Amino acid sequence: MNEIKAIEAAQMKSELDEFKVGDTVKVHFKIVEGKTERIQAYEGLVICMKNSRIGKTFTVRKNSYGVGVERVFPLHSPRVVKVEVMRPGKVRRAKLYYIRDKIGKAAKIKELISKKPHEAAAQESTQA
Repeated sequence: MNEIKAIEAAQMKSELDEFKVGDTVKVHFKIVEGKTERIQAYEGLVICMKNSRIGKTFTVRKNSYGVGVERVFPLHSPRVVKVEVMRPGKVRRAKLYYIRDKIGKAAKIKELISKKPHEAAAQESTQA
């Protein structure tokens, strides 16, 4: 059992990207075609995160030419280069499976509006 934990610890990423369910993200994923490698971006809404140590995954949903497409990414995979948050979302649920049934404007998630850390620090220094 200890050997399994040692292997898992070696494969886990130390630096993880900060995102949550409801965020619109761009996942930069490494694709191998024959001998060449390239990075492909996949942009969509994070509808769920499944938590299990090394097996932690997140599902990204996007509409491609009017058809809903979902893709599951392993968080600790070496093929996931980076996850970039395009638009933070404001949601009250852990799983957004209800988005599958929505069409058009009803499928939108409200944007989470918050101050950026450097803007908040600048405002405090001007007030003091």
